[in-house]
Formats: sequence, structure tokens, C-alpha cells
Amino acid sequence: MLFFACLLSVDSFARNTINGFDVGNASIPVAEILPGGPPRDGIPAIDNPVFMDAQKATFLSDDDRVIGITRHGITRAYPIAILNWHEIVNDRIGQESIVVTYCPLCGTGMVFAAGSALSFGVSGLLYNSDVLMYDRQTDSLWSQLKMEAVSGKRLGQELELLPASHTTWGDWLKRHPTTRVLSNQTGFDRDYDRNPYAQYSQSSRLFFPISSSDVRYHPKEQVIGISIGDKSWAWPFVELSQSPGVVSDEIAGQKVEVHYNSAARTGSVFTDDGEEIPSTIAYWFAWISFYPESRVYKVP
Repeated sequence: MLFFACLLSVDSFARNTINGFDVGNASIPVAEILPGGPPRDGIPAIDNPVFMDAQKATFLSDDDRVIGITRHGITRAYPIAILNWHEIVNDRIGQESIVVTYCPLCGTGMVFAAGSALSFGVSGLLYNSDVLMYDRQTDSLWSQLKMEAVSGKRLGQELELLPASHTTWGDWLKRHPTTRVLSNQTGFDRDYDRNPYAQYSQSSRLFFPISSSDVRYHPKEQVIGISIGDKSWAWPFVELSQSPGVVSDEIAGQKVEVHYNSAARTGSVFTDDGEEIPSTIAYWFAWISFYPESRVYKVP
């Protein structure tokens, strides 16, 4: 009897484990947690980032994409050419830990406050084609776009999204000439001059299934998205491109301005008193699969 009980226990553990992570208490459908190919940490996070002066970053051209952040008076840029190969940078700005995340499949660059004790790695798993991170303290899985832990001891805990810019190096440098830049001397043997997703952004093809789809826009149309509580909003670039650059709108009863830069293909959302509201630039398919009830902006 004990032998069969052990077999059942092992079988149950196997069913509830993917890539070595226990998903027995997952808040998302376990059947929709998919291996992306690489094993746990097969895509290595950068844990000891090194930065250089902007003038020394000769490996970047004006059109190259970066995730930029200004916090506590410190300004940094993280090139997408590097994030494509690492997806996570565990960093510190002053006394604050942050985690810079990028999912090439969803086009989502998101920066989170990581508290004082969280360090993240790449699980090798996906949900709705979006990267699932894990914290090294508890092995809990965290969804980037849901911005919360979806399994493990930290289930249900939320991440604090910070204002960041997903823009061109030329645009960021113009606005922040004293910025520091993540060095391409990462200590890893990667070809940062090669984009492994070069054709992906233009194709309608998705590499992995998603739970729901919406054909109102091309799957890779970019949108600016905001989620507050159980409400969400999306501003497609194709709609914003027909505006003079600033769109007045309202979210959660608050007047806002959506600023769109067509040349740099970027945008941000501000309150009417000029405070930036953290937002996410994402592919349409990704945003709408996580937030299908989003109010979607259309040109009047």
C-alpha cells in the first residue's frame, strides 16, 4: 500500500511540475503554462549589470530600441539588443532594487520595483506567449503582463510597475544626454549584433497559442496599455498616429493626456498635472489576451 501511495505522490508531483517549478496552486490554467524551449535559466538573467557613458556606447545607432528609466535622479538605458538574449536585468538604483524585464514575443519592456529581497530569473515558461519569471527566494512564478505571482509561496502578490520608456536610442539620448547605458560586455557569449526576432515583429504569426484573440488590429500592432484594478485601457499606435501627437482622454474618472511620438514609435500617459502614469507598450495580441475587456481608443 505504501508503495502505491508513493507512486501516486510522485505522479501527482510530476503533473504539478513544469521545468522544475511547482504549479500545483497556480492561479492560471496549468495547461496554458507552456515550455518556451530553453530550460530554467537557459536564458540567463543579468545579475551584475555594468554601465557605460552614452558617448562610449558606439554599438548603438539612433534607431536601436532601448528601455529607459529615470529614478531617484539616476538615468539608465537598457538596449533591446541585449535584452533579447537575457530578458531580465536585476539592478539597483540607489538603495532600491529594480528588475528590468523584456519579452521579445510580446514586445513588452516593463520595469518593476523589486523590493529589498527579490531577485528574478527566466523560468523558460510562457503564459499567453509572455515570459514567466521566477523569484530565486521562493521559486514562485510571476507573470510579466499580469504583474503578479501566479504560483508558489508568493501567489497573488503584485509587482509595482515603474514609469519607463520603450523608445529609440536617439530619442532617449536627446532627452537624457547624461544617461548611462547597459554595457554589451555582459560576461556572456552572445551575438548582440544579431536580432533573433528580426522578422517576428512584422509577421502575423505567433509562436505559441494564446487563450483569446481579437482581430480588430494586426496581432503585432503596438499599443500603449494601462491596467488599474479590474479596469484596463489600450491606445493602438495606428489610432494615435492620426492625432497631432497628444490625445486627451479619461481613465478611471481622471483626465489624462496620451503623448505619442511617431518618429520614435513610443508614447506615455500623463495626468492633467503632468505626472506620468506607468504604462506598457505591447503587441496588440499580447495586451488583449491578458486584458480582453480593455477600453480601446479609436480616433473620433
